[in-house]
Amino acid sequence: MTRPERNPLLPDRMPKGDFFLCDILDAAPKGDLPSMEHPLFSVSTRPDTNVRRYEQGEHFVEVTPSVKGLATVFDRDILIFCISQLVRALDEGTKVSRTVRFRAVDLMRSTNRDVSGKGYQALVAAFERLAGTRITTNVIENETYVTDGFGLIDRWRIVRERKDGRMQEIEVELSDWVFEAINNYEVLTLDRDYFRLRKPIERRLYEIARKHCGAQKSWKIGLPKLKYKIGSNSSDKEFKRLVSRIINEPHDHIPQYSFEMREGIVHVTNRNFAPTPKTADTYAGRLEPDAYDGARQRAPGWDVYMLEQKWRAWMHKNGYSSAHPTKSFLSFCAEHYERNGAP
Repeated sequence: MTRPERNPLLPDRMPKGDFFLCDILDAAPKGDLPSMEHPLFSVSTRPDTNVRRYEQGEHFVEVTPSVKGLATVFDRDILIFCISQLVRALDEGTKVSRTVRFRAVDLMRSTNRDVSGKGYQALVAAFERLAGTRITTNVIENETYVTDGFGLIDRWRIVRERKDGRMQEIEVELSDWVFEAINNYEVLTLDRDYFRLRKPIERRLYEIARKHCGAQKSWKIGLPKLKYKIGSNSSDKEFKRLVSRIINEPHDHIPQYSFEMREGIVHVTNRNFAPTPKTADTYAGRLEPDAYDGARQRAPGWDVYMLEQKWRAWMHKNGYSSAHPTKSFLSFCAEHYERNGAP
């Protein structure tokens, strides 16, 4: 009697409930805006167990690590992978959920991580830090103060193959905070070379430039504020040395943006800047840096620059003006897609 062939995988012990299966491996990398704005992730190469509190006016964000340390900039790759998959699915009209299931090897290859035994061990440590890092922040609604506490991820689990211990599938439950940012399209597309940046500060420099300079020609920021946004615990002198060493490298290797320091001010230049042509027959309202990402989300598949010219011509023809040009443009894109569908 022939014995049945043994399944090389363990039985699927994960719940068959509401989860999203990642299968869009060419999804463009996406980062959520709150994580790009606030220094929630450690740029230290050693375990960071310091509690951090950032305040802007009446608002605050407090980040509390576990005993294993604060989640790092490299741990954030996991969130970027999950966010990218979910946003791409939403663009295609697919229902998504907070619980995301994927193959470990797909995550590691998509984020340029080492696919080896050590790489898998590092992935487990990253999950532990992500789940252990807690964030407390306040929301002010009229005369009411609401204080909210949450983690970066709520739960994670791994299915392993018994023989070599390799991860087969991973299931991650994102926090409401991250999932809400995805549903509200509070995300920005990242250059794939982001995952090739070796130093944590390099990654934060790119994120901050992507968030604040965006598609503009240039942007600048003082060293003290830059240090705050990066979340560095270094002294002012050491931080200046670290940043100078990165931006003075001859390779100009940070994607899309070049950096220069002059008299304590870091100047950021967008190497891909393409000015929007203005003529007497188009509306001249200025769009915000993230307008094109928003347009791609509202009119997937369409050339957003072509839509921009149509919108400007339409505004001019009808004699319209707007105090919020970006909102007007995004509404135009959404209506265009609703009328015409995918190209």
